[in-house]
Parts: sequence; structure tokens; C-alpha cells
Amino acid sequence: GLQCGFCTPGMVMAATELLKHNKKPTVAEIRHHLDGNICRCTGYHNIVKSIMAASGQDVSSIAAE
Repeated sequence: GLQCGFCTPGMVMAATELLKHNKKPTVAEIRHHLDGNICRCTGYHNIVKSIMAASGQDVSSIAAE
């Protein structure tokens, strides 16, 4: 889901904290929780999909934004 790796630590920490308290977050909840983590390589789409997949949710229906 990531490219250069610069934002990876922050994204992983934010995702871990989110999934600790919310086992099945929505796309909107994920995006809100990642607010403040800046990724200059991606549009966050694959990061959001990765978090959804980590929570065991089907990501095949998530459209690119």
C-alpha cells in the first residue's frame, strides 16, 4: 500500500491504534483516523485498502478516489 516508506511508521501506528479500538472501520473512519499523517507518494487509496484488508473486510468493492 505504500511507496517510498517515509510515512510508513506513522501510518502503521495510526492503523494499529484504530484497529485496536474499532475492529471493522469504514473507509471514512480510516481516512479520519489517518488525518495528520502525510503521504506524498500516494492518494491514500492503497493505504486505506490495506487497513480494510487487515481488518478482514472485503476490499474488492472499494473504488479508487
